[in-house]
Amino acid sequence: MGGGIPHRRVLSVAISPSDRAGGRSVVYAGTEPSDVYRSEDDGRTWRGSPALRELPSAPSWSFPPRPWTSHVRWIALSPTDPGLVLAGIELGGVMRSRDGGETWEDHKPGACLDAHALATHRREGARVYQAAGDGVAMSADAGDSWRRADEGMDRHYAWGLAADPADPDLWYVSASHGPGVAHRDEGSAEAVLYRRRGDGPWEALDGGLTSPLPHMPYALVASSERPGSVIAGLRNGELLASDDAGDSWRTLPVRLPKVLALAEAA
Repeated sequence: MGGGIPHRRVLSVAISPSDRAGGRSVVYAGTEPSDVYRSEDDGRTWRGSPALRELPSAPSWSFPPRPWTSHVRWIALSPTDPGLVLAGIELGGVMRSRDGGETWEDHKPGACLDAHALATHRREGARVYQAAGDGVAMSADAGDSWRRADEGMDRHYAWGLAADPADPDLWYVSASHGPGVAHRDEGSAEAVLYRRRGDGPWEALDGGLTSPLPHMPYALVASSERPGSVIAGLRNGELLASDDAGDSWRTLPVRLPKVLALAEAA
């Protein structure tokens, strides 16, 4: 990272699809302790967001394994609103800025507190999805209001998250029973991939998958070029792919040491 970030731990990075400065896309980074930094020069220099730490809920933010701190686990940006920034605090909730991080709004009722992943939708910019340690939530109005969306899930420690680029009502999460189970090294994560369509309940996906999965799917990514295509990256480095919205799955002939995150190349 360039100058301006005093913290060694950077947990999240996001490139804005709608905010540009000097011909460059604006980049955001989230750190531990919780702060959001903005760069307008491809990461050479960064400017912090002091107003984030001034929110009323900030003194209560706490990451359970290290309760004296917290971090910005995820940053989601709008495809249509250059000023919209959503920051997921682990553990603290979802904070929102409407002016590129100059000012912030505190966590709103309905959103989950133990934020793990956030996503916006490229076609329906007001849609926001959340996967968290205390469940799943969504917003249809760019984070003005939230509602829980756990119906049909038999485990609620959610981690991976992806939304189909062609259908804002089709999205996926991965979940297990809790952190002690999900992050086990010995291959007994008891994880499930779920799919939701519209207002229907979550469906546990099978289609050739081991059920439950022995390794937690830490990362999900949906293809922008092929609607219905989704890839799951597992903790043990295995990659699973589906081309039919999760009805069937195959193991890709690639094995990584470990998967913590996935992103689609622009």
